[in-house]
Amino acid sequence: MAREPSLDLLHSVLNAVTLGAVVLGPDRRVVLWNDWMSEHAQIPQQQALGADLLALFPALRGSRVDAAIDQALHHHFPSLLSQSLNKAPFPLYANAAAARLDERLQQAVAVTPVDVVDGGRHCLIQITDVSIAVGREKLLREQTLVLRSQTFADGLTGIANRRHFDVAIEREHRRARRHGTPLSLLMIDIDHFKAYNDHYGHQKGDQCLIQVAAALSGMLKRSADLMARYGGEEFAMILPDTDTAQATQMAETIRARAEALAIAHAHGGASGVVTVSIGVATRSVASAVNIDTLIGAADRALYRAKKNGRNRVEAQTPG
Repeated sequence: MAREPSLDLLHSVLNAVTLGAVVLGPDRRVVLWNDWMSEHAQIPQQQALGADLLALFPALRGSRVDAAIDQALHHHFPSLLSQSLNKAPFPLYANAAAARLDERLQQAVAVTPVDVVDGGRHCLIQITDVSIAVGREKLLREQTLVLRSQTFADGLTGIANRRHFDVAIEREHRRARRHGTPLSLLMIDIDHFKAYNDHYGHQKGDQCLIQVAAALSGMLKRSADLMARYGGEEFAMILPDTDTAQATQMAETIRARAEALAIAHAHGGASGVVTVSIGVATRSVASAVNIDTLIGAADRALYRAKKNGRNRVEAQTPG
């Protein structure tokens, strides 16, 4: 018996759309299964029609899709499944190769109740392939992370840059003030670096900066600690929850580590190698100084270290 023209049109439209369309009867058996579903589920229409949906997709039993179908058929309640929580509920694949690897299409699923005259309540399941959109979103997130890392990383040494330092010192200062904990700052300067550049050239100078930065930043063990390139040959190290004695001990270890690199420096003083001078300042629990005061104290301590012969550590009390 020939179908009514409107019914033929409906079937043509459902087979032309680029999404999955499945209609279930009151008994959860498939009464409509479009070409998109046949292609991506790899289940022909003849096999799907009349079958129980859970017989076609046993893994859906007890799932969010299963619950949504029940809500539609028995409570006339539509559902839009969260794509972030239900990324690929149906085993649908772009092609046979993807099926072999079980690489499912990322899916957005809508379940809608449909009342059919003299046919009882039915349920329409619409499945949209959102793989491209999800891929773009993932790419954008990755690009954002790359841009963020570039924004907060020094282009030469790869460690944190001045902007990252400014953000970190502000964050750690607030935390120290809130919790009543000490916060130490080390200002580190490579001794006689201008003379090093003049003698060995800027390319060697860059290599020296990279080597020193890598060695010293590698000494940090806690995630909250930060070493940044503050400017030129000067570095800054933020040490939360660290008092003056601990910070001074850390600074001395850093000074010794830099000297142990044994980077030759013809104009570097008696040692004949690249060395660093370090200024230490600590915001103690009892002395609630601001960030500028803390940085100023570390700068003055660094100046004193250089004035007193370089390749040494000096500490300055802020205030």
